[in-house]
Amino acid sequence: MANSNSALLDTANSVNGDLRYPVGHYSAPPAITAEHRAKWIAELDALPRKLKDAVYSLNDAQLDTPYRPEGWTVRQVIHHVPDSHLNSYTRFRLALTEQSPTIKLYEESKWAELPDAKSGPVELSLSLIDALHRRWVLLLRSLSDEDFGRTFRHPEWGEVRLDWALGMYAWHSRHHVAHIFALRKREGW
Repeated sequence: MANSNSALLDTANSVNGDLRYPVGHYSAPPAITAEHRAKWIAELDALPRKLKDAVYSLNDAQLDTPYRPEGWTVRQVIHHVPDSHLNSYTRFRLALTEQSPTIKLYEESKWAELPDAKSGPVELSLSLIDALHRRWVLLLRSLSDEDFGRTFRHPEWGEVRLDWALGMYAWHSRHHVAHIFALRKREGW
């Protein structure tokens, strides 16, 4: 495992000891700056490599181990990330091309139970997240301050600014990588 991932795990373990939220809950800064956005974009850029590192050398039995009691398996987590990030990428594109569109939610827990998420090869989703993040990061790096102020309407959260959503998905990336590394550490993998 790469040193940066080990550092992430150490930080995750020291945050709260909560297996469900190893890096804590998402909390946006009161004022999101260009520096915050640059850091978050860099996290999205690094995610495909971190996910590959997280599952490196795991066998099928390990991939089918829940990251916590009553939680998803590592395999389901790996498949969930591109599902979620594809939805977010689409929301960004909608917000950039429409006036505060209302987005559609999806049943992530039901998606995680579909056959491709329960038993599909993780390499498929690792390739998908790599391509998706290359394209998403390309888009994000082209956006202006004004663009990051654009919004979409979330049925549960209300109006969401793109800069806030960017921070949420950087957190989401750390969150799921930490799930896998925490399990690896607990199991001695």
